[in-house]
Amino acid sequence: MSSCCKFALCLTASGALLSAVAELPPPEMTEYWTPQPPVVSAPADGIPSDAIVLFDGSNLDEWFIMRADEEGEMKPQPANWVLEDGAMIVPPRPKGQPSSDITSRQSFGDIQLHLEWRAPLPVKGHSQGRGNSGIFFMNRYEVQILDCYENETYVNGMTASVYKQQPPMANACRAPGEWQTYDIIFEAPRFSFDGTLLKKARVTVLHNGVLVQHATVLDGPTEYRGLPSYSYHTPRQPLRIQDHNNPVAFRNIWVRELDLP
Repeated sequence: MSSCCKFALCLTASGALLSAVAELPPPEMTEYWTPQPPVVSAPADGIPSDAIVLFDGSNLDEWFIMRADEEGEMKPQPANWVLEDGAMIVPPRPKGQPSSDITSRQSFGDIQLHLEWRAPLPVKGHSQGRGNSGIFFMNRYEVQILDCYENETYVNGMTASVYKQQPPMANACRAPGEWQTYDIIFEAPRFSFDGTLLKKARVTVLHNGVLVQHATVLDGPTEYRGLPSYSYHTPRQPLRIQDHNNPVAFRNIWVRELDLP
């Protein structure tokens, strides 16, 4: 092909491109300026300005435990976990005494949760008996807490698993005695007015900054035995942290309520 022909083809292509661009709407047609998202200050290593602080190391006012009264009726009582050096620690539990799971006084739907935890030293036990706890969303959907540093267990029950449902994509555990972080996005299930399940719950988990669950779909509430299945519950429920009779420590717990579709 001669250089003249090549030049002519280039002119034709350029003209077609310019014509196509001219037919596009102005860029302002695909821009919108309102509503502006709220301003949230997020200081380095701090707490976002719109966060709800559930534990800052000073007291257990945002938590309670359930205990039977003299008539055998279960009622909320002040949380009995140990406060020590800005952390709350699962208390010793003599054999035969009831669990001291703590429940948040506030209830939530979709949230971003930040939580820091520490597996105990000296190391005791193995598999599920070592540094075991868990964070339950809506009092029923558990993300496992466990010391899996050089400690094997069933993978759908290891650290940062959706317990008995989905293993994490990586084992990001630090050594026992070191503080670890969970940053979790929980999307609550949706039910219709007649109780029909419309959408399953989902959870995204970063463990020590490592993505280990990504929009994982939950098949239902956590079950130790048997398969999970959904039943209707109200759209806001409390958080719960498990007492598995291991002295796991917690600090710096806060949530941001989310307005997800």
